[in-house]
Amino acid sequence: MEKYAVIVAGGSGSRMGTALPKQFLLIHNRPVLWYTLNAFLKSYWDLQIILVFPAGFSDRVKGICESTGFAERIQLVMGGNTRFHSVQNGLSLVPDSSVVFVHDAVRCLVSPALINRCYEEALLFGSAIPCIDSRDSVRIIRDKDYEAVKRTDIKLVQTPQTFLSGLLLPAYQTQFREDFTDDASVVEANNHQPVHLVAGEENNFKITNPLDLAIAGKLLQPPQDPFR
Repeated sequence: MEKYAVIVAGGSGSRMGTALPKQFLLIHNRPVLWYTLNAFLKSYWDLQIILVFPAGFSDRVKGICESTGFAERIQLVMGGNTRFHSVQNGLSLVPDSSVVFVHDAVRCLVSPALINRCYEEALLFGSAIPCIDSRDSVRIIRDKDYEAVKRTDIKLVQTPQTFLSGLLLPAYQTQFREDFTDDASVVEANNHQPVHLVAGEENNFKITNPLDLAIAGKLLQPPQDPFR
């Protein structure tokens, strides 16, 4: 089946406290987005990327795509007002009969191994949602009460959330709802069936603040122009 990755880089990154959106901040002199693109480009030679980017950054985005050495495998589309609408815009370029990855651009430590695992599981089960266990104790606030929850019952959800297009494309034909927190929730609302969970990776965290950026810099090796 054809493979498409919708990389969502349409956010402004206000929590980072910088004028430049976090997907464009540098790690070892390369943008965060560059590492994310290369992980997917290396995972499958026939995978196509649909990169959803924020308004006003088209020249910067084109330059990053060119620097991967595989710009011909990357299509660009403008982001929307919310992540839901950005994904919707990206999916408009996805054909039927394909496997679709939806990934946050600022999860730049995603590994090709995780991408491969999600693809293989999605072929078997229709969906593959990477998750990791919670290492912290968890409580739910209900009015003025604080209810303890078994930590083993909690999963922390990551991306790439991966689906057969027959599940994902119809699901995104709906109207936006506040409880659509990720792609899995959109698909579950449309199909009324649970999605399939797979093992994620501890390092596949989302960069949201300066500490995350510093940790990513320690974990990522300086690039050696692997495609040249």
